Amino acid sequence: MRIALIITELNPGGAERCLTELAIGLTESGDDVRVYSIGSRPDPQKCILIDRLAKHRVPIEYGGADSTFQVFKAQRSLRKSLHSFHPALAQTFLYHANVVGTWAARAAGVAVRVGGIRVAEARPLRCRLERFAVKQMQQIVCVSEDVRRFAASQLAADQGRLSVIPNAVDTTRFSTTAPANWRDHGWPEDSIVTLFVGRMHAQKGLETIRQQIDRLAPAGSNRRVLLIGEGPLENEMDAWIRSVGADRIQRLGWTTDVAPFIKASRLLLLPSHYEGMPNVVMEAMASGRPVVCSSVEGTRELLAHAPDGQCFDPGDSGAMANAVERFLNDRNLSEQIGFQNQTRMRNDFAIPTMIDRYRSLYRSLTGEGAIRSVSG
Repeated sequence: MRIALIITELNPGGAERCLTELAIGLTESGDDVRVYSIGSRPDPQKCILIDRLAKHRVPIEYGGADSTFQVFKAQRSLRKSLHSFHPALAQTFLYHANVVGTWAARAAGVAVRVGGIRVAEARPLRCRLERFAVKQMQQIVCVSEDVRRFAASQLAADQGRLSVIPNAVDTTRFSTTAPANWRDHGWPEDSIVTLFVGRMHAQKGLETIRQQIDRLAPAGSNRRVLLIGEGPLENEMDAWIRSVGADRIQRLGWTTDVAPFIKASRLLLLPSHYEGMPNVVMEAMASGRPVVCSSVEGTRELLAHAPDGQCFDPGDSGAMANAVERFLNDRNLSEQIGFQNQTRMRNDFAIPTMIDRYRSLYRSLTGEGAIRSVSG
């Protein structure tokens, strides 16, 4: 089957990693897959997913649309590419790809158009535009039950056209990676670190970390906080970090591999105000680490096996600090919950399982019927 996978951009991220693994899995099973990025090729240091796709001989095309003013040009270019490739099905990922990619696929005569909703972001204008795209989709894949409910209520999607296929994670890689050495970052080797990985953006609830820094990393203790990520708030966060001191908290920019940092940390902290199904939580769970997350879309489902002590109400920084301190104070508890998390990932969120679910959906939508499972 010819399949077009369309995404906003290919900078490393949760949706982008999902697309990469899906494209590779489908290609290895005999499908003819092409990847289309509406944006430009990422900077060279951020091409790890592109290199992985190239290694598996998955073709990629770039629309070069890095601003709103270039969207219509990218849509025309994508329409021509899709018309030439003539896929049986086009799957879009993320908001901009859902809007631009769906209309381009429709104009190119692609019979089956599948959307991908990956975050429950209830911005009125954004939802209004995405509703128009949803009407042109035969099916919409949501990454969690919470996102499915969001799509039904906020995007007016018919329940019968909504499917839930969670993200997946490479459990072997995250469970076997070697931990980072804190000495390389100016901290004692025995530092007990709370790790945050994500965008420096208001969505991520960074204000709660600022409010509770004296409990997360008390002055004079061996407890530290490491932030990894970039974004619009990075300058503001860096100024605050300087006022607190690098002996207590640091920020790293984008890094090619967060696995060693997760492995070296006591726990992952993600106090987001909204999500879809955060990959970094899955990666921490696969690493055998406990997590402390706000109880938002996706996290409730990931942590359904052990929500007590790992979830707190969004914005409640006191409850967040209580949960973090519980793991900082008790290493045995951290290891026990981390093992439960790792088992959950291995059993329910393996990459072959995710690929099988997509392939089964695609076959049912195109009428090609069942085909051999990639995990079987």
